[in-house]
Amino acid sequence: MTAAATHTAGGSSDAPLRAEHSVPRIVEVEPELNITDLLERQVAADPDNVLFGRQLIPGEWTDITAAAFREDVTALAKGLIARGVEPGDRVALMAATRYEWTLLDFAIWYAGAVTVPIYETSSPSQIAWIIQDAGVSIVFAEKDQHLRAVDRAIVDENLDGVAHIFLIEGEDLEELRSAGAQISDEEVESRRSRAGLEDLATIIYTSGTTGRPKGCELTHGNFADLSIQAMTSLQAVINKEASTVLFIPLAHVFARFISVICVAAGARVGHTGDIKQLVDDLGTFRPTFLLAVPRVFEKIYNAAMMKAENDGKGKIFAKAAETAIEWSRAQQAGRVPLGLSLKHALFARLVYSKLHARMGGRVTHAVSGGSPLGARLGHFFHGIGVQIMEGYGLTETTAPITVNTPENYKIGTVGIPLPGCAVKIAEDGEILGKGICVFSSYRNWPELAQETFTEDGWFRTGDVGTLDEDGFLTITGRKKEILVTAGGKNVSPAQLEDQIRADAIVSQVVVVGDDRPFVAALITLDPETLPTWLPRLGLDPQTPMSELVENPQIREHLQSVVDRANESVSRAESIRVFKVLEQDFTIDSGHLTPSMKIRRSNVVKDYADVVDELYRDAAQKRGGTG
Repeated sequence: MTAAATHTAGGSSDAPLRAEHSVPRIVEVEPELNITDLLERQVAADPDNVLFGRQLIPGEWTDITAAAFREDVTALAKGLIARGVEPGDRVALMAATRYEWTLLDFAIWYAGAVTVPIYETSSPSQIAWIIQDAGVSIVFAEKDQHLRAVDRAIVDENLDGVAHIFLIEGEDLEELRSAGAQISDEEVESRRSRAGLEDLATIIYTSGTTGRPKGCELTHGNFADLSIQAMTSLQAVINKEASTVLFIPLAHVFARFISVICVAAGARVGHTGDIKQLVDDLGTFRPTFLLAVPRVFEKIYNAAMMKAENDGKGKIFAKAAETAIEWSRAQQAGRVPLGLSLKHALFARLVYSKLHARMGGRVTHAVSGGSPLGARLGHFFHGIGVQIMEGYGLTETTAPITVNTPENYKIGTVGIPLPGCAVKIAEDGEILGKGICVFSSYRNWPELAQETFTEDGWFRTGDVGTLDEDGFLTITGRKKEILVTAGGKNVSPAQLEDQIRADAIVSQVVVVGDDRPFVAALITLDPETLPTWLPRLGLDPQTPMSELVENPQIREHLQSVVDRANESVSRAESIRVFKVLEQDFTIDSGHLTPSMKIRRSNVVKDYADVVDELYRDAAQKRGGTG
């Protein structure tokens, strides 16, 4: 079946599996192309097309055209050149998601330099490692707190390569524009056009679930060529009439790729650095599609469910949710019964329209990545009229290597390869990738090449999955995170964790059981959700977390959640006991990456005593039999 074919069936469990699937390039791209050409094309085609909405006053968005954006990009690029930036120099960006992030990203490229993102949550030691490893000469820091962190990193590690540190908030950018006034347009054009597809565009340091972050060297071709090919598959979603609000970190490759492809497509982009303002910003910006990790969609669903229950409409919401899921499954199977269609139309007016309103009223599609979404949530949103196109990729694959598209769509999978890309399943189940999205190398780590790539050039993702007969990829777990119990049973933690984490009051969950007699779990509670959930049990919303983790009603609810998750696995893979932790896993605690993935090894190490106690208590209760 070709990439252009329409897939509607979910596929049966006994359907034949395939080991490899590739999709050829649809558009031929000249080798001298680079990311800046995507903006140049926009300006040439329609200089007045609005590429960005910038929020200077809360709730008010100022339109920025392609021509205006390019003009400011050029002014800042001239300033960088005036401050001594040479082609190939590395310039670091440490800021929350905001308009200036993308503005400076393009200015760095127009100056012929290489952007090095730094997460705004990074510690001074992490900042120092990135500056030193990448050879950064200039740093842009968003606020005083980031500036202090950079200064401390430079002092603590005695770094001497940083020539300038500019503050984004304040007068530094204006002074940079003024400094470049004497630089000619010809000089910028010479710098801008120098790079080709094979040249380095950015070094993105993996947030790393283990060890020190590795710098992924991504080329102009990784972004520009992939954007051009992906637009052919996502044309119905990302186009000149489309718009989105970016709120996940632009330091992460996922948001960064969307930022570039939106410029290529001429779509309008807004930015929100504070997740607490997201609902308000969606209401005023009114995007047509969203980009998010699954946790955001879980929170949207859970918030709507709890609001309905608190308003005495819980049963109506539950019926509406089940109808949405049932309708989506029927639609994917190719036939929606009349009765279900009528019921679906009724709930569309009563319930689904309110959910649409919370997302701005115009969202029809969303792109999800970072971790598995879960089929139930995918069917729910599809059923209410928001098609979530789940995709798969890593920093090393410039974000998406596969994605569901409006025409090629199977809920529960992460789609088929984008044009110019390929995936393959190794004999041990590991997913291998190849194509225009795959990075060139890790900076300063040439010895990793052999374990990173196969002899015939396939990138080893470290994830495990399957390909169905139509080439749709399904992720089943992490190769290195497969637990092996004392009885020799292989257990994929993700399958259980994703289902438990979808519950309204669960924040995080880590399944344990390596070399243990059975599987167990560590669970944390969601402090944002609890205050609106607790009154249903007659509990005070202000009840301390220390009391909640031992509360019998909380434990009973969590046990039912665990029991439901256990239904999806065998007895040997099921969670027998769990511990509710008082402290949540966070980025600051070192248990989450900046992209909200669990640092499993850190959790297992830091909570080793808790896990040991969990198994000891379980063994005593079972008479020492385990």
